[in-house]
Amino acid sequence: MLWSLCATLVDFGYPVAVLDATTVESAANPGLDQLLDDAYLPGAENSEPSSWSVIPAATGLQRLCVQTPERGLPLDPLGGLFQSFGVIFIYARVDVLTRLLPGSGIEPLLTVCPVKMSSVTAYQALKQLLLNARLHPTIASIETAPFPDTSTARNSPVRNLQECAMTFLDYRLDSLAVRPMIAHDCRSDDMHRLALRLLENAMPLHRHHFVGSN
Repeated sequence: MLWSLCATLVDFGYPVAVLDATTVESAANPGLDQLLDDAYLPGAENSEPSSWSVIPAATGLQRLCVQTPERGLPLDPLGGLFQSFGVIFIYARVDVLTRLLPGSGIEPLLTVCPVKMSSVTAYQALKQLLLNARLHPTIASIETAPFPDTSTARNSPVRNLQECAMTFLDYRLDSLAVRPMIAHDCRSDDMHRLALRLLENAMPLHRHHFVGSN
């Protein structure tokens, strides 16, 4: 899903940076943590608009989560650090997002897969986003076939999620169906719609300079 979204946004003409909160920065594999200290990452200035860059960001995002109020909003430093990119993706667990994005108006992407426990984990994430950060996520239901099977739609994970959201959170939940691409060289219309939806609800970042400290 993430790589398909990146490819779609690159097709739209946006250079994309992915801040990967599942990968820890190190001296051998520098990333956001090092950028916050000296605003320089070797090779970042050579990013091509036809591709995207994946940047280790586990430690750096944790630093942004706990920065002091006088430094502004948690994501403010990113605008000055990634000026050559048109879109910044944050790939992270929901507990990180709730600390980074409270009240920001961003609609984080929450996916629901066609597996048994998907609706349970998605509901737990939805509850945290709604109650802890006042965020209303975009729900993408990943379909396993080009056309959904209406005979099983009633018991689908996304339908279960919708029922739980209404019953326990009094929240009406809409979702976007994302079906597999027919061919590798053919972009998905579903992915186009999802990418446009995310762009509409993205948060612009101010391009100021920032120097971090430990």
